[in-house]
Amino acid sequence: MTENKNSINQKWYASWFDTPFYHILYKDRDYQEAQYFMDNLTGYLNLPEEAKILDLACGKGRHSIYLNSLGYEVTGADLSENSIAEASQFENEKLHFKVHDMRDICEEKYDAIFNLFTSFGYFENDEDNLTTIKAIHNSLNETGFACIDFMNVDYVIANLVPEEIKTVEDIDFHIKRYVKDNHIFKEIAFTHEGEKYHFTEKVQALRLADFEQMMEEAGVYLLDIFGNYKLQKFYKNDSERLIMIFK
Repeated sequence: MTENKNSINQKWYASWFDTPFYHILYKDRDYQEAQYFMDNLTGYLNLPEEAKILDLACGKGRHSIYLNSLGYEVTGADLSENSIAEASQFENEKLHFKVHDMRDICEEKYDAIFNLFTSFGYFENDEDNLTTIKAIHNSLNETGFACIDFMNVDYVIANLVPEEIKTVEDIDFHIKRYVKDNHIFKEIAFTHEGEKYHFTEKVQALRLADFEQMMEEAGVYLLDIFGNYKLQKFYKNDSERLIMIFK
């Protein structure tokens, strides 16, 4: 049974990703590293000069904007209406943004589809992960490539920081991390203007074997696996990322 999409706004990722606090907490994400990764990835894939790229779960569009600056025709898609509204100010003839559920097949076909920065594994229903991979597969053109950039679960769990306080823009974010029921949880509590907030991020602890099984079921061919943004070899215990290229 597939999750009822009408109830998606009650899901944690729909509410938390749509708040300004999400973007405040993560404002220091490394843009230089993201651009370096995009340079390496597009170079490795040897994409045609004006390739059509879908940045799936694009957030505020930082990867989309940079990919567009490299000359590609880019569509950024995300479930968060607020993120898309903010990203849309950067639109041009070859850069567009849309609200889109990653489980749905796109009407257009793309030369490349990128799902970056652990933007996968949020759904309550395991079947939705497979549905997403099938949707990505069916949204590629005949020569297209896809990339899922996920955390390396074994590395993350081994290096998990159970508790910390992160202060950004005078807000003290109290963060707790733990593993439960094959998910990695991050609880975020803070007070702003006298009001208390609490959000929980929850991502499925998907390992390479899980992705391989889903890709096999989806009829997807896994071409290559990398362990970091330099596109170096993946090591189960030591690599920070699990980057999978498939078609």
